[in-house]
This record gives sequence, C-alpha cells and structure tokens, in this order.
Amino acid sequence: MPDLPDDRDRPGTPDLPDDRNSPGTPDLPDDRSGLDTPSRPAGPPAGPGRTRERTAVPETPPAPSGAPSAAPAGVIHDIGYRHYDGVRLGRAHAAGALTLHTLRGVFGLGRPARSKIIPFALATIMMFPTVVSIGVMALIKRDPIISYTGYAVTMQVVLAVFLAAQSPYTVAPDLRFRVLPLYLSRPVRLLDYVGAKVAAMTAAMFLVLAVPLTVLFVGELVIDPPGPAHTSDYLTALAGAVVLAVTLSCLGVAIASFTPRRGLGVAAVIAFYLLTSAVSGALAAMLESVNDYTAAAWAWVINPFFLVDAAVQVGLLGAKASGPTTYPAGAGVVVTILAVVALIALSVTALILRYRKAASR
Repeated sequence: MPDLPDDRDRPGTPDLPDDRNSPGTPDLPDDRSGLDTPSRPAGPPAGPGRTRERTAVPETPPAPSGAPSAAPAGVIHDIGYRHYDGVRLGRAHAAGALTLHTLRGVFGLGRPARSKIIPFALATIMMFPTVVSIGVMALIKRDPIISYTGYAVTMQVVLAVFLAAQSPYTVAPDLRFRVLPLYLSRPVRLLDYVGAKVAAMTAAMFLVLAVPLTVLFVGELVIDPPGPAHTSDYLTALAGAVVLAVTLSCLGVAIASFTPRRGLGVAAVIAFYLLTSAVSGALAAMLESVNDYTAAAWAWVINPFFLVDAAVQVGLLGAKASGPTTYPAGAGVVVTILAVVALIALSVTALILRYRKAASR
C-alpha cells in the first residue's frame, strides 16, 4: 500500500498547534483510554471571561465480591412531640368520654348542620301531643287528653323512625373505616365500647320520650286542673320509658351493627319495626275475629312497644293497658318480663360477637 501524505506536510497548509500540548490549557482526559469521564454539571455555556468549572464527583468504592450490601441506618428525628405527664384517668373515664361523644353525635352536635335536622325534627314532633294537651288543659280545665302511660305507644312510629335514623350512626362509621382496633388499643375494652354505644343510644331514646312527659307533668302542675295530680302515672311512664329505651336501643344498635353502611342500617331497623308491627296487628285482628281473645293478647306483644307496656307498666306497676285489648295476665306477666330480659340479653350478645369479629380483622 502506498504511503499516504500527511496533511500537515502539504504545502499551503498551516501548521495547527496541538491543543493538548499548548500552555494554559488543562489536560483533558482521553476518552479513548476506556476510563469513565466525570460528568459535568449542567449550567449556562461558557462565554467570554467565564470558565466552566468542573466539580469532582466522589466515587464509591465497589463492594468486595460476595459481601452483603450494607442496609441504610435508621435515623430518629425529634419532631417536637411531648410526652404526657398528667393524670391518667383510666377505663371508666375513657368509656364515659366515648358515651358522651356518641350521644352528642346522635343529636348532630359537633357535626354538620344537616345532621341536626332529623333528630331535632323528630324530637319536636314528639312534643306536639304535650303542647296540645297543655293548651286544652289551660282552656277547659280538664285532665290531659293523652295519658302518661300511653304516650310511648301512641307515638311509637316517631320513636321507631328516630331509632332507625340514629342508631346506625353509633356503629356504622367505626365499622366502615375499621377504627375499632384503634379504640381497643387504649384502655377501652370490647365490653366498654359496646356498653358506651348502647348507653348513648339509650340516653338519647330516653330523652326523646322523657322530656315531653316531664313538660306535660309540669304543665299539669302549673295549670292545676280539677282533681289530684297524676304523679303515679308520670312515674310509671318514666319507668316504662327507661325499659323501653334500653330494649329499643339494644335492638336497634344490634341490627345496625351487621352492616357498615348507614343506609342499609336504617332500612334494616325500620324493616324490623314494620314487620313486627304488621305481624302483631294482623295476627291479633285475625284471632279476635274468631273470638280467641286470649291468643290475640299474646299476638299483641310481638310488637316491642306493646311487650314493654305489658311487662313493665301493666304487669309490674299495675297501669292501664295502652294496647287495643288486654295483655296476658297471671303467668303471662312473668313470661312477658322474661321475654323483655331475653330480648335485651340476645341483642347484647349479638353485639359482642359482632364486634369481637370486627376487632379481630
């Protein structure tokens, strides 16, 4: 192969200086050597009077072959949390705080304004018979047009709607967002939690029923119609209100606890009331049509409102029956009392089992 001429030896071609050997020019690494060239930081291009400086990037020495890679060390940051040094009030105070919080939530206190509409509207409806009865007593000076012991039975639809609308609130959010283990991580235990929820709903039901009764009794004392005051009837009605509130609250909370959806809980509770009320009325009417009044008396107590009335107000305290007919007498009184106790015990047992399963998830 012939020798190729070197361009630097051609005539008319100026000798080009070798930049690598010129003074003032830093030595540049030869890319052809196979060594890694350190990366240059991004920045504006070098202009007149400006030189681009290169920052040396420290290289991490390679780990020896076969050695495990070092795990990053944990670091504890002080972000300002303070330890609680005050008095620890224990389980009882925690359960009481949970009860008060739930009771406030049932009436929409501490919640958006729309949450207050239903409970306060139903509580206002419960006051209508009281207001009308006080007005009639003031005008014609006569006894109240509605009896104390029959108040709950007369207004049972409103009480059932209140129970169906508010009892799911006590249990549905905690089940839906699965915060029950968070409650139980504190001194609050499962029985404390269940007791707080039932106690809050019981207090709410009792207030909705007891306030109209108390206002009616105070109105009767102020107006002072002819005849003695119905103090015994008022106290009997309060006793019945306590038992009715406990029974309905246990039932409502137990039924609502089987679904984390509030809408489904409302539908389930109202369906239970409609079913028991319809079966009770239809069966009693059919038995009375064939003159079997003894069996019809048992049919009436399928409804929880008539059951409590028969067991407590009539059976234990000797008040007049509020149902359309008489209730079971004699040994039937003991059976109705045991039925109320069994209904409460069954509901609480179902609640405990339901929450024990939810807490284990």
